[in-house]
This record gives sequence, C-alpha cells and structure tokens, in this order.
Amino acid sequence: MSRISLLKGKSPEYLRALADSLQRAMEEAFKVPKNDRFQLIHQHEPNELIFDRHYEGGPRSDDFVLIAITTGKPRTTEVKQAFYRHLAALLAAAPGIAPEDVMVVITSAQGDDWSFGGGRPAVSLLGAA
Repeated sequence: MSRISLLKGKSPEYLRALADSLQRAMEEAFKVPKNDRFQLIHQHEPNELIFDRHYEGGPRSDDFVLIAITTGKPRTTEVKQAFYRHLAALLAAAPGIAPEDVMVVITSAQGDDWSFGGGRPAVSLLGAA
C-alpha cells in the first residue's frame, strides 16, 4: 500500500502518471505482482504539507512529493536503494518530478497485519508485496 502526499493543484493526468510510475517501480524493483496496487493520493493545502526545502538534500520545490509505502515483506538495503533510484528516474520521466522533490519512507508489516477483504488475514500471502 502506498500513500502519496503532495500539494493540491495537479491535473488528473499528472496524478495518474505519478501513480503509474510508482507502481512500475514497485513491480520492477520490488517484484510486486501487477495486480497488487493500492494507492492513496492525498492532496494538501500549502499550510497542510510542511516540509523543509533543504534538509538532507534539496532544494525542494512546490512539486515535493512524500511517498509512504507499507510492504508485506522486508527488502534488503540494496533492493531499497535500487528502488529509490529507479523510482526517482521514473518520476523524473513522468510526470516530470525532480529527484530532489521525491521523499520515500518504507515500512514493512507481517501477513497477519493485513486483510485484503472478507475479514481474512493475509498470512497466506507472506511472499507478496
């Protein structure tokens, strides 16, 4: 599951390109199944998304995007680093976000922390996302 936070004002096409690039990076770098796509896009007023424009990088612009990903299994440091690079490159291509404007936070949860529906825990899907 991914939560994408950014400032309000982007077109539906921009948001779709952002979501599609994130999904592509998840499939290619994390090897998640094609249908494992659960994304929430949160658009905020300027006073609701507060970020430092230079902390640990930057400069960050009003195109800043914060992506919080919860995975169903942990990834190695090397896999995560490759994912960060791949995602930044894909987002630079579409929808055109500068790499300095991309912040990612990854957490992992066990299978019994998930239910994909029907009140059933996802413990049988531990090998998935």
